[in-house]
Amino acid sequence: MFSTRHPSTALPLGQARPGSLQRQLLAAGMALLTCCAAVLPTTRHAQAAENHAGHTMGNGLAHTVHNYSLPAVKVTRADGKRMTLAEAVDDGRPVMLNFIYTSCNAICPVTSQVFVEFRERLGTVERDKINMISFSIDPEQDTPKRLTAYAKRFGGAGTWAHFTSSSADAVEIQRAFGTWRGDKMNHQPVTLVRVAPGKPWQRYEGFIGPEQLVQQYLALMSGADVCIDPVNKAAGVNGGAGSSNAHPSTGLATAAR
Repeated sequence: MFSTRHPSTALPLGQARPGSLQRQLLAAGMALLTCCAAVLPTTRHAQAAENHAGHTMGNGLAHTVHNYSLPAVKVTRADGKRMTLAEAVDDGRPVMLNFIYTSCNAICPVTSQVFVEFRERLGTVERDKINMISFSIDPEQDTPKRLTAYAKRFGGAGTWAHFTSSSADAVEIQRAFGTWRGDKMNHQPVTLVRVAPGKPWQRYEGFIGPEQLVQQYLALMSGADVCIDPVNKAAGVNGGAGSSNAHPSTGLATAAR
């Protein structure tokens, strides 16, 4: 079960919340292995063609870097306000986004809860400095009213923006971000982060926990290189295939390329 309580104080950065989310991540990961096996070869091929850089982060989580172009489509926020996709995304703040649908009972509740706990760890002031967005991949069902109700389920740290669109535009948005899998039942957990307009997108494919997400976000905002171990890079060390090192700013394992 997920907790949607409103915390009286924000959790300190990096402090773990006892086990419920970790168990949900594990359960959803097992469900993902079952439902997505058929689409993995296509996914990997597409990623190989467009990746700029990447590494594995353990637990099946992959981090890659991309430049995405936003299509000229319209989206509707949960409060009914219509705007262009560019207006929704490019408001001058760092942006973090994912894809959900309100009737999802495996992946989406987990990734939404990760967003909640990410916001808790940032605290009241810092979380307002980032533009957090969830786009519906089931716009025929996900009306603004349904998105509002869904958002309230995860409102313990203040809700973030939820958007719907036409079915055709929803597909175009997913294609633009490389997340279209042909059907909502085949969707995968993907979190995208960009520190500023014009900067590349950091793509985290798989289940990233709130602590990892905070660490990655803070490292990106500080200008740290989160794709290559800066200690080994400065020392001119090249690991062999499959070697790994702990990233000093994030504590994550990075696979040498």
